[in-house]
Amino acid sequence: MAIKDGISQTDERITSFLMIGQSNMAGRGEFDDVKPIKNDGCFMLRMGRWQPMSEPVNPDRAIVGTLFHSGISLAASFADELQKHTGSAIGLIPCADGGTSISQWMPGEVLFDHAVMMTNLAKRSSDFGGIIWHQGENDCTDFAPEYYKNSMISMMSELRKLLGAEKKPLLIGELSETTGKEHSWGENTPKMNKLFYEIAAELPYCDVVSSKGLTMKPDGIHFDAKSLREFGKRYFKKYLELAVK
Repeated sequence: MAIKDGISQTDERITSFLMIGQSNMAGRGEFDDVKPIKNDGCFMLRMGRWQPMSEPVNPDRAIVGTLFHSGISLAASFADELQKHTGSAIGLIPCADGGTSISQWMPGEVLFDHAVMMTNLAKRSSDFGGIIWHQGENDCTDFAPEYYKNSMISMMSELRKLLGAEKKPLLIGELSETTGKEHSWGENTPKMNKLFYEIAAELPYCDVVSSKGLTMKPDGIHFDAKSLREFGKRYFKKYLELAVK
């Protein structure tokens, strides 16, 4: 596998994964808290082409000079673990956007259409492997279980249909149950996690990834870099369980 002008030049087919959700999928981990992941077999989509993976994978916000900056995410360790396990090239399709609600991810909305567009671009030069999702904190403020459940099932079903991925793994990450303890919505995070399991039971090839024991940044909202590295490894392990079914 060769790199020319920062773009992968390879005859090897990449297996790609769509990463969507809000800030804890995009990643807000501090760069200095963990070692960089260097793996020549991992890539990320930029301008419709594959570039060697580097962080931030999902730069949805400024990288420096802001409190809630783009940073370390769970996607890098997920890709790294999967590449080392399979020996095949792994590509990430970053489409997460911080602070977004489920209503903004519905079919016809910009975020949904963007995810479909980017994945279809990726599929020109990759085999689509599945969807990794982490979102829900925003919807804990005015928690509406039935609305969220019905919306999530409807959205994911349509997304899979449009991508031809009805039988591809879909991974949903738990929220931290310590998230937002100092905020009014914090009491709803355990309820949202329970709802994820109900959703996974109704969607084929879908499962939930545990956030148990993971720790947060001082802001109380975002996973810290070390926990995001661990979270990515948990996503990888859950993916293997689904992929062999």
